[in-house]
Amino acid sequence: MAGDSTAGTPKRRPPALAARAATPGSGTGTARPRHAPSESARARAIPAQGHAGHALEGLVRFNAAPAAAAEAALLACCGSRGWARLIAAHRPYPTLDALLAAADEASYDLSGADLDEALADEASAGLPPGTPTAAHTAWEAAHARYESRFHHAFVICLEGHRPEEQLNQALSAIHLRMSHPPEKERVIAADELRRLARARLSRLIGRTGPSGSPSVPV
Repeated sequence: MAGDSTAGTPKRRPPALAARAATPGSGTGTARPRHAPSESARARAIPAQGHAGHALEGLVRFNAAPAAAAEAALLACCGSRGWARLIAAHRPYPTLDALLAAADEASYDLSGADLDEALADEASAGLPPGTPTAAHTAWEAAHARYESRFHHAFVICLEGHRPEEQLNQALSAIHLRMSHPPEKERVIAADELRRLARARLSRLIGRTGPSGSPSVPV
């Protein structure tokens, strides 16, 4: 499951799910791609967020940030440098919805090379502590087959699913998508990446989900 891929782990080694996305049962998530900015760069572009009321402040700070700091923060949402540059270049955004719409448009317009770069920046997550051994074995085997077939991490956004549903959803999805021809799976992976980028960007700016917890991609 590629989720917020934060990681600090080798490029192809799955990091712990808890570091990248919601642990089943937690209802929260702090994931970001491996191409994460330094804390100092991120702080210049995006303030610390915890509540929906901070979204406006976050957007003002994002609009006013130096280009390099804004791009670094955006790369924590999607690993395409072209995507990050395009969104940063079109600031200021009047509302968070306008920013998210621009992110969607930039995701739809990714070139083949940009998509390859973004997918390469994702790392599939491992499972959280306490997951039964059988589930670890099934996930690791499925992910190894997926990467061998498609040559990139399995990317899925589980925003909208309850934490306790996420493991089964991810396992079901990876088995289903394994049967796709490469061309079809590439289209699906690109759309999952778009959804992840949108959720990560919303969380960076400060919007929370319907339950009051951050949007949770996996």
